[in-house]
Amino acid sequence: MSGRLPSVPKNSERLSARRRRSRRRALIATGVLFFVLCGAIVYGLSQKYVRISQVVVYGGDQSLATIANKAMEGKYFGLIPRDSTFFFPTASIRSTILSVYPNIAAVSLFRSGLTSLSIKVDYRVPVAKWCGANFETTKFNPIATSSKSSLVVSGANCYFFDASGLLYATTSDTAAVNPFLVYESLTDSTSSLPAHEILGSTLPNADNLPAAFDFARQLAIFGSSIGTIVFRGDEVDDYFMSDTRVTYVLGNEKNAFTALSSARENFNLTDGSVEYVDLRFPGKVYLKKK
Repeated sequence: MSGRLPSVPKNSERLSARRRRSRRRALIATGVLFFVLCGAIVYGLSQKYVRISQVVVYGGDQSLATIANKAMEGKYFGLIPRDSTFFFPTASIRSTILSVYPNIAAVSLFRSGLTSLSIKVDYRVPVAKWCGANFETTKFNPIATSSKSSLVVSGANCYFFDASGLLYATTSDTAAVNPFLVYESLTDSTSSLPAHEILGSTLPNADNLPAAFDFARQLAIFGSSIGTIVFRGDEVDDYFMSDTRVTYVLGNEKNAFTALSSARENFNLTDGSVEYVDLRFPGKVYLKKK
């Protein structure tokens, strides 16, 4: 027995076709509306009232404004201005300033209205000076210079470092917090490193500097101040201005000071009569006179 498939009414075919056409029209309309909106946004972002036209610098050199303006030149994807108050390149401006000015510790960027950008910088505070890996007592003769000149000791330039131990400059507009000259090896070939590689390095014993500096300042009660601090692995040599050396184990400052104080009646650290005092052994004070 043969059968025949029921025929689809022509009205149903026309209805299905109309629905497809309606969906296509809606899709096209949505696409057109999307591009119109994108064009309107790009046009709006290109207007002067939402673009940065002024850069104000607080607490820093006005040349920082030039860096910011340079970073804001051009457009993103050839469409959106880089100086848009909503899309200016914050990360690029900050990283460029920090790379050009290593004496700057932090950069803050914020908008002032819709057409002005403000830059505020915080400078590093020079804690002391690092003068290389090696120190020769026979050449200990710090040359006093102005705060804007690099200090030269034994023919080597010194570098200022901040509280984190970061070496950032050979000159500074302000005097270091501490008068100490620090010697410590950065690498096995520190003495041969060029200045641009030394800058940006961090002292290995940066975390121990506060305690070591406190100890050095305490030693002033013996009548002479410390001029040089040499880190040698886990040992420290503190040199008085009288050339006398005090050696102790890093991190053991409290016990070293107690031992030295208990034996102070047996020596004079101010007249240069003592070559060194060894405090590396618990409860012991070893002394060598000249």
